[in-house]
Amino acid sequence: MNRRATTAAIAVSLASALTLTACGGSGGDSVAADAKQTLTVWAMGTEGEKLADVAKDYEKANPKITVKVTPIGWDVAHQKLVAAAAANKLPDVMQMGGSYLTEFADMGALEPIDTKTFQEKDYFPAGWEQGEYDGKAYGVPWYVDTRVLYYRTDLAEKAGIDKAPATMAELKQAAEKYQKAGSRYGLSIQPNGLDSVQSFYQFLYSAGGEIVTKDGKAVANSPKAVKALENYTSYFKDGLAAKSVRPGYDVTKDFNTGNVAMFFGGPWHMGLLDDNYPNLKGKWAIANVPTDETSASMAGGSSLAVSSDSEHKAAAQEFIQYLTDAKGQSDWFERTKDLPANVNAWKSGELATDPNMKVWKTQMESARVSPSQPKWTEITSKIDAAIEKAAQGKTSAKAALDEAQSQIEGLIQK
Repeated sequence: MNRRATTAAIAVSLASALTLTACGGSGGDSVAADAKQTLTVWAMGTEGEKLADVAKDYEKANPKITVKVTPIGWDVAHQKLVAAAAANKLPDVMQMGGSYLTEFADMGALEPIDTKTFQEKDYFPAGWEQGEYDGKAYGVPWYVDTRVLYYRTDLAEKAGIDKAPATMAELKQAAEKYQKAGSRYGLSIQPNGLDSVQSFYQFLYSAGGEIVTKDGKAVANSPKAVKALENYTSYFKDGLAAKSVRPGYDVTKDFNTGNVAMFFGGPWHMGLLDDNYPNLKGKWAIANVPTDETSASMAGGSSLAVSSDSEHKAAAQEFIQYLTDAKGQSDWFERTKDLPANVNAWKSGELATDPNMKVWKTQMESARVSPSQPKWTEITSKIDAAIEKAAQGKTSAKAALDEAQSQIEGLIQK
């Protein structure tokens, strides 16, 4: 879900070791897929906890295979992966966040996937692209993630709002109306801190802006990007959004009380609202990102990758296939509500009939993928800093992005 921890210092300190120990992979003779063996798997956050149950079902159907799942917190995931790669101790199969895969593929720590077994046409384009680097596919999309607009329908009626905002101009107007009707903040967006960029992407991409183009050109201070940040930070300037939020802030609490009337959220927020605030049922809805030049959101999610040093590549591939085909993806959705990356999973059941799922599917079809850059974590940290400076009124949007642009240019790999 792109819920990552920044550990740039560790990545830099171990990069040379990774280059020496992980490039190309040693692996040795790979064990046959049907031989008795143990697969080691690392998965993050909630996925790590839920995957153990799926692994048990897999073992029943494949008695020669033992699947050892290790759950890892997102806050330490990057650090552990880097350290394991440097020591040649990566697991056979690992979950890779969208911002991780390029970095580890560049290091030579991942095995290219078999594109005859896993075919691009079966997955959302944005999901597939997250697993690609330097012309090769290194990850199989496991689930996808994007952002849509959550809004309080009951408060909308009181505020004289009769439909979801369809344009960025209407979004601003709605925020003002919600506030006049009693909400403390019309919209919750992130003004500072780690991954503020994920909140900003909806404005940036919908305005037609980018940070880095696919061919490796920095465009963080383009007129479209500046326009997007000016729009974004106007919510703080006008008091329509909070100028600071504490780490770990849970927007659903303020959404429940009505202190926040709208926010951009991921699919897991639906479950949080249903589980924690059942009295709110029927009082909120979701809608696609309001249009500027277009309606575009960030593409997140995770892929499953195989270590280049694994001695169990054949069995690892079969386990990944089990998790990522249409049946496996439908089952995973039932367990976690993670959005399936496999488009065939959306053809039946709740995924095909639920109106909310249509909103997610439409948004996912236009979602934008971050370019394949090994230092993407460092690159986006410069945008985080620019957002904070502009949001706090320390500098203009243009000046903040000009500074970020100069820093990003030195981090790009062409």
